[in-house]
Amino acid sequence: MVSVNELAFNLIEEILDYEEDYEKEYRINIETLDNGATIIDCGINAPGGYTAGILYTELCMGGLGNVEVYLDTVKGVPLAFVREYTDHPSLACLGCQKAGWQIKVDGYHAIGSGPARALALKPKKTYELIDYEDDAEYAIIALESDKLPDERVIEYIAEECDVEPEDVYALVAPTASIVGSIQVSGRIIETAMYRMLELGYDVNRVLSAIGRCPIAPVFGDSLRAMGATNDSLLYYGSVYLTVDGYSEELDAIASCESSDYGRPFYEIFRSAEYDFYKIDSKLFAPAHAAITDVNTGQTHVCGKLNADVLLQSYQIM
Repeated sequence: MVSVNELAFNLIEEILDYEEDYEKEYRINIETLDNGATIIDCGINAPGGYTAGILYTELCMGGLGNVEVYLDTVKGVPLAFVREYTDHPSLACLGCQKAGWQIKVDGYHAIGSGPARALALKPKKTYELIDYEDDAEYAIIALESDKLPDERVIEYIAEECDVEPEDVYALVAPTASIVGSIQVSGRIIETAMYRMLELGYDVNRVLSAIGRCPIAPVFGDSLRAMGATNDSLLYYGSVYLTVDGYSEELDAIASCESSDYGRPFYEIFRSAEYDFYKIDSKLFAPAHAAITDVNTGQTHVCGKLNADVLLQSYQIM
């Protein structure tokens, strides 16, 4: 069985072999902690950029996804977009990319994604559903945080993954950064897969997936950034999925099925008193989806794009 951490390490190894060149090209900082762990700063003390955002997203997917950034328009407004595809959607998106590990150590907090989750089984139920468990000597983790981790944080991650601290490689970027915006938009397939799981569909029947999503402008305020990046997905993110058997529950895959749909996410979040659990879970879904059943050849289309709310969220005048 393929090891997602080993696949991701191949990408990391290429960077480390040409560390000085890659720091300049990717606009990242690479440092080694006293316990030997490698920290790749993609947006805290380093500016990051599109190239680093692509790297971050592909590593989040365990090396099982292909990602690119390109220019498109929304109602005549030029905007950057992410386009990605994978032939291993359940493993790449739910087994790796899903933000499924809340890391809290000595006041440090981060949302953990990436293939290291498959070693720590965070959460275990996900890996039971997709029938996967990794075995590797390296742990590659992506941390969404506005602070870099220290030795104590890495030691916790290493212990949970059953590896040595020196074999932990952590990419870090805050939401309010270029890389943060890219990696959230790069979750458009994951968003669809997670929604399918919530609807009770067997995600192992998703054979391949491709998606595209606009990249939110960078906001200095982390709450505004969180709102705009979510709006990218739920108001203008599109997916095309190929499945082995369509089920009627997938008719409700799109975000417009939510009772909270129709306002920028920041406003919804504020109305919910900044409590995610007060928001209708149906909202966390792609805006637009087309799903082809290979058994019948039929394609089912759900949802819609909403440019007006997107541009309002982006504060485009």
